[in-house]
Amino acid sequence: MTASLTLGRIELVNFSGEEGRDRIRPVRQCALERTRSREDELLRFVLDPDNRVVPDIKRKLPGRGVWITAEHEAVARSVRQKVFAKAFRRAVAVDPDLADVVTDLLRRAALQDLALANKAGCVVTGFTKVEKALRSARPVVLVHASDASRDGARKLDRIGPVRPADGADGAGPVTWFASADLSSALGKENVIHAAIADDGAGRKFLWSAKRYISYLGTRLAAAAVADMPAQDKE
Repeated sequence: MTASLTLGRIELVNFSGEEGRDRIRPVRQCALERTRSREDELLRFVLDPDNRVVPDIKRKLPGRGVWITAEHEAVARSVRQKVFAKAFRRAVAVDPDLADVVTDLLRRAALQDLALANKAGCVVTGFTKVEKALRSARPVVLVHASDASRDGARKLDRIGPVRPADGADGAGPVTWFASADLSSALGKENVIHAAIADDGAGRKFLWSAKRYISYLGTRLAAAAVADMPAQDKE
């Protein structure tokens, strides 16, 4: 059950939450498509002192914001169609590669959240430890490096049950980051497999990782194939 309420220029949508609790989520309008969506489905952009368009990934920067659907193509189209100048109602400077800039920021934000989850004790790595975590009662999400061998990944996939990364039936483990990325974020060498606790800081990482994959869409699938070990591409 949902209900909406408008306060000033911000529309709030009331969603019935888990355990009967209500969550209030602001709804914004995409400046490109003119559709209305929850804030977590859009990206916010602001102007810096030099009138340059800046992505506000954490939605905390001061100033008037312009909202765009959180998809690579939507941001790229907004640049090509000069949507930001129209939305801000002034001449603005826009990086022609803004969509790719956002890609890098979302990726780094997800990996930073992974590092925080690790510090909070929500991450285990190494095949044996991950296998043990999968067999425990604590809900976890399985992570494979995008360049992991299929054989090792399949052995862990078969253990289950494991909560899907996006909460949808049939979804698989997180496979969106290369081993070098995971290793750097976790401060360990050669991280191929990990298990992330589905609570607290672990859940925050899973949310930001999902936002990254959702933004890239099919682009990330192509990148994953490029990262795949040669023996698995045959």
